[in-house]
Amino acid sequence: MLKGKKLLFVLTMMTGFCLLAGCGKNNKDGKTVIELVQYKPEATSYFEEVEERFNASHDDIELKISSPNDAMTVLKTRFVREDNPDIIGIGGDINYSNFIDADMLMDISDFDGLADIKENYLTICENLKFIPTEGTYSVPYVANAAGILYNRDMFEEHGWTIPETWDELLALCDEIKAEGILPFYMGYKDTWTCLSPWNSAVASLTSSTVCKDVNKGETTFSDQYVQVAEEMKTLLQYGEANPVAYSYNDACTAFAKGESAMYMIGSYAVPQIQSVNPDINIDSFVFPASNNKDDMVLTSGVDLQFCVMEDCPNKEAAYEVLRFLLEDENVQDYIDNQNAVPCKKGDFKLASMLDGMREYLNNGIVTDYQDHFYPSEMAVDALIQTYLLDGDTEAFLKKFDTEWKRYNRDLITKVRKYEQEHSGEEE
Repeated sequence: MLKGKKLLFVLTMMTGFCLLAGCGKNNKDGKTVIELVQYKPEATSYFEEVEERFNASHDDIELKISSPNDAMTVLKTRFVREDNPDIIGIGGDINYSNFIDADMLMDISDFDGLADIKENYLTICENLKFIPTEGTYSVPYVANAAGILYNRDMFEEHGWTIPETWDELLALCDEIKAEGILPFYMGYKDTWTCLSPWNSAVASLTSSTVCKDVNKGETTFSDQYVQVAEEMKTLLQYGEANPVAYSYNDACTAFAKGESAMYMIGSYAVPQIQSVNPDINIDSFVFPASNNKDDMVLTSGVDLQFCVMEDCPNKEAAYEVLRFLLEDENVQDYIDNQNAVPCKKGDFKLASMLDGMREYLNNGIVTDYQDHFYPSEMAVDALIQTYLLDGDTEAFLKKFDTEWKRYNRDLITKVRKYEQEHSGEEE
């Protein structure tokens, strides 16, 4: 029976009900069945190949992988029905934080494969915990990176140089605009696209712990986000005349056709862009939000991580699946399939559009996407879009603080209680 925090979580978080037959955990033909449900349907073909290769090479374990659309809704429904898979593949975001808080994930600190994961991505996952919790609950698999994509051929033709400060970025935009070319295509009709430049600016202009600091009562977003908000507004003059009239697909298409020199988006957009223009020569650079070059940090969050469910009855078999997924050949195949960034240490070949970010990736100069800490109910993307339409920075930030308290009331209470109870302990 589900009890306590688990029951409260699944009843609160379930957004729909999907009936599907869950895989049993009984042995089949003498094999232990391990079921993995992962949330990236665009990677279905990769996981089908992994499943086939694993089963062909293992006599004692049968791996079953499913990649449903709207996987988080499917998973939350299954949690209610007490029909948990053995392993889940999810992003490093607030859903992961909620699962830890509800005691639904297994502590896998003893998994030997963790030693092969880059420390900065382990830290990113650790920071997603609402309050300090002993243990490790995920294996970071791949990440993505967000900053500014640019048309390499266009830059070479015009002799434009990559900016390393905020002032240099504005000067570059003015230079591009003076030549009759649109610096950016934005595509803010789809509200989530507003979050890409927002996350990139926040990375260099605020602390990675700002959301936790707000929850502790140590600061406010009105204090921390002023420059971020002002920069977002400033950049509007360098985009299409009405950015909220054009969607993500419109922006990808326009950039692919050379209608803008740059695009403020993550590496995940490249396949969509290349579907329009397979020959486009794309590179990228870190969003230079600060005038201090030393402040520059690349936004790179964990795009896919694997977690073993707390009630998985076949821990060692689940670990064997994780080891297989972490084999270099499989990691490289995923990188090639999805233009991803490996969380595993090693000499992996990255897509060429990440060349301009390679230094930051190799040296671990990365931080998580700030929106991974935002509750989905708060709809921060819509708040940003509305702000960009009316331009009232003070009112926007005041609303941000108000809405944050509204949607994080219980979490804030829990965090401050924890802080009070542990105020005399050394960090």
